[in-house]
Amino acid sequence: MPKIKKATKKEILEIKSLFLKNYPDSVTELEYKNLYELLISVMLSAQCTDKRVNLITPALFSAYPDTIALANAGLEEIKTHIKSCSFFNNKAKNLIKMAKSVIEDFDGQIPLEQSQLITLAGVGQKTANVVMIEYTGANLMAVDTHVFRVAHRLGLSDAKTATKTEEELSRKFKTDLHLLHQAMVLFGRYRCKAVNPECDDCFLGDYCKSNISFKAKG
Repeated sequence: MPKIKKATKKEILEIKSLFLKNYPDSVTELEYKNLYELLISVMLSAQCTDKRVNLITPALFSAYPDTIALANAGLEEIKTHIKSCSFFNNKAKNLIKMAKSVIEDFDGQIPLEQSQLITLAGVGQKTANVVMIEYTGANLMAVDTHVFRVAHRLGLSDAKTATKTEEELSRKFKTDLHLLHQAMVLFGRYRCKAVNPECDDCFLGDYCKSNISFKAKG
């Protein structure tokens, strides 16, 4: 497959402007009431849809409303609550470990610094960034499968990994990263989909560098 052409500096500015215009108040679709619930929701959302997470969490949060309750939960009990979520076995273990670490290492307060968040079980750089983006409006980029796909189709990155793509997007966009992250998530989730993307009348159609015709046949 021919290499996708990179977006020019002028195009990057125009793409940024169009994202902010079309998604001016973009926020996560995960449902939460506090930082504790947000962190758990983001942890569960890895390779699982937000819709599925939102179905799981009400009962989970009711049973375990804080880190103390979660830290003292039985592993099998947690598994029962999240069993319809992908990789629920590992996620259940990580939720309990995370809660224990918050209590033991951070005096019961979930940290809001990336370097501290990523010390928690089940919390990588992407999860930490998403939590900080959503909860504090931090000027950070997080790259999930949607952001990765959109970034490559628009020629914003040709990096092979999410981490390198994050670095490239952060360097090119510079500001409003929290808004741009969520805009790219929503754009990739509902419009620039992996299969049968809605290319007709796309507000970014003029900037798409993909040489594959994504229009549905028939």
